[in-house]
Amino acid sequence: MAELYPPIEPYDQGMLDVGDGNRVYWEVCGNPDGKPALVVHGGPGSGCTPRHRQDFDPDRYQIILFDQRGCGRSTPPASDPDTDMDCNTTNHLLADMEQLREHLDIERWLLSGASWGSTLLLAYAERFPDRVSEIVIFGVTTTRQSEIDWLYRGMSRFFPEEWDRFRSGVPDADNDDIVAAYARLMNDPDPEVRTRAAKEWCVWEDTIISQEPNGTANVYTGRSLDEKLSLVRIASHYFSNGAWLEEGELLRNADRLAGIPGVLIHGRLDLAAPLDTAWELDRAWLDAELVIIDDSGHTGSDTMTERKRSALDTFARR
Repeated sequence: MAELYPPIEPYDQGMLDVGDGNRVYWEVCGNPDGKPALVVHGGPGSGCTPRHRQDFDPDRYQIILFDQRGCGRSTPPASDPDTDMDCNTTNHLLADMEQLREHLDIERWLLSGASWGSTLLLAYAERFPDRVSEIVIFGVTTTRQSEIDWLYRGMSRFFPEEWDRFRSGVPDADNDDIVAAYARLMNDPDPEVRTRAAKEWCVWEDTIISQEPNGTANVYTGRSLDEKLSLVRIASHYFSNGAWLEEGELLRNADRLAGIPGVLIHGRLDLAAPLDTAWELDRAWLDAELVIIDDSGHTGSDTMTERKRSALDTFARR
């Protein structure tokens, strides 16, 4: 078992009013005078957990966590059908991150995140490069349409029976409209329709990672109903809109990351986010180092955890 830093509690926390009726939960732990580091969680719509704090040396880092709009402890929750999703887009999240930086009076911070979190932090770093000191990513994604299509259609080649069940959850949609069809169901006024759609989506998400050598069973289906509803409503909303990013935008604009040191840690066995995206980003971003973990899928491994800690420990000394 890879060693994490000991559990710690926040020394400061709050709810940041970001407008549009949204309040974003944030917390800070570790060393108040340490190197600022922001955790950008995945999903979209998963929220942060206490486990995220333990990747960082608490004596050397000022560790900042926040729950993106609509999930975790942020309000209003996306699980509430009355919550306006028009105010929850990538641009809104980037503005929230920048407002949080200003609220905490931080000049520059290290960004760390996985999966969807890597997409969001890359978008932030390309928009505000002067505010980013270093980047550590594990499970690289850029949320291109090709990546979304792979997750919700291409993976059917490995799991035809399970995908047929996922596909049957939206019988009136064609194969190109599955994600958008689930997004529509998550806005249905009938709570039973929303609940059924959220559960089917989570079953498919668990299927995608089911063959990972170090995976955990029921990562998605084991969550509470409110967590599932928020996650699926947000994820289907973002993915049906291509995360409001032009196709290939983050790779195309990787030159904006020049001068920012980065470590890209990616599992060779990652079916959810195949290695080619990480490889393409490494080639486009000259200051990045790609580390391929042979025994890891999307959910990680002890080797990935050790390499993540090594990267963060190294950057703590800069």
